[in-house]
Amino acid sequence: MSEARKLLRTLFDAAVDSAMPENCMRRWMPQQPDGRIIVVGAGKAAASMAAILEDEWRCPLQGQVIVPYGHGVDCTSIDVIEAAHPVPDEAGLLASKAILDLVSDLSADDTVVCLISGGGSSLLCLPAADVSLAEKQAITSALLSAGAAIHEINCVRKKLSAIKGGKLAAAAAPAKVMTLIISDVPGNDAATVASGPTVADTGSASEALEILQRYGIAISDNVSNAIKNSKILKPVPGDMRILATSDDALLASAALAVEHGVMPYSLGDLSGDAAKLGTAHAELAMQIAAGNGPLEPPCVILSGGETTVNVRGNGRGGRNGEYALSLAIALNGHRSIHALSCDTDGIDGSGDNAGYFVSPSTLARAEKICVDATTSLADNNSYNFFKSLGDLIITGPTRTNVNDFRAIYVARDKE
Repeated sequence: MSEARKLLRTLFDAAVDSAMPENCMRRWMPQQPDGRIIVVGAGKAAASMAAILEDEWRCPLQGQVIVPYGHGVDCTSIDVIEAAHPVPDEAGLLASKAILDLVSDLSADDTVVCLISGGGSSLLCLPAADVSLAEKQAITSALLSAGAAIHEINCVRKKLSAIKGGKLAAAAAPAKVMTLIISDVPGNDAATVASGPTVADTGSASEALEILQRYGIAISDNVSNAIKNSKILKPVPGDMRILATSDDALLASAALAVEHGVMPYSLGDLSGDAAKLGTAHAELAMQIAAGNGPLEPPCVILSGGETTVNVRGNGRGGRNGEYALSLAIALNGHRSIHALSCDTDGIDGSGDNAGYFVSPSTLARAEKICVDATTSLADNNSYNFFKSLGDLIITGPTRTNVNDFRAIYVARDKE
């Protein structure tokens, strides 16, 4: 592995470590409440968060959390259920029903601790009355394929859910509610992470219907009526703490870059089309390499957030692969620029990898084995493109999630 790759991988590992529950939870843990404690939650970090909670409080706990398949962690008293992500399945439906039952019929002496992280929206998949799981699956898949932004998807999900958009907290009343969040959304809006099961939904029915219409997604009368009849709930008071964010990941990575003598340049959380962002970042990196940018090499351009992919082809990949392949094409083998693009949860899109490396030799090596970058991008086939070059980054599920992490290293020209 080249020195540039080692540096980029080290920066990514630092970003993920900053968001691991064992590193972020203990700093922000609330005081252990009196009375009975019921622990519920959903998301890619929910099981690892539950394990830390058990270790820290060391008191009788009961409850259940839902995680994607492969993200489970052994807990002593809290049940861990695995279900499908990003399109929900029957396991998630049954687990969501069980969670709603757990928080119902509680007293004011009880406390519900809700552990929330990215991925929770599809896992807490209990549909609203008269809406089937199959309909929710089809709508979620259609929105994802159309490149809808996460806040748009969650706006629709809340209206079609019996548990999200504050409905979990409403069911728990009059019990006290604590919500501990590892955020995967730009701006860290608690109402958006996992579609805010303990945060009252303030979106309107007309917003959700407009989103579906704009993306050309046909819906049944049952779905339309469920959205139109959805009620805006009153906020439920509670203790809400955001434990880790993309900002924490970028700061940790930037601090490590400085230790390595590399100046960080953070663009913060970004959204939009992944391929277009890759092209724009390539132009910025090349300007810096040419001495016309906002700082001088050696430096690293950092960014987080969540992009979208407009699915056009039949290939395999995710938003980080789409970004990396577009970046590689635009860089066209620039000799001073290396890059990494990964999802902090360890899984990018439909692959088994966290992300991808881009190097000055990416396009040349692909050409030697008759793999065309432009064709691969048009077919949304970034996974197979980078796999053929041995440039996949495989970590397995990290059991946390503060969304994407991108780093572009611009070396001095002589390096």
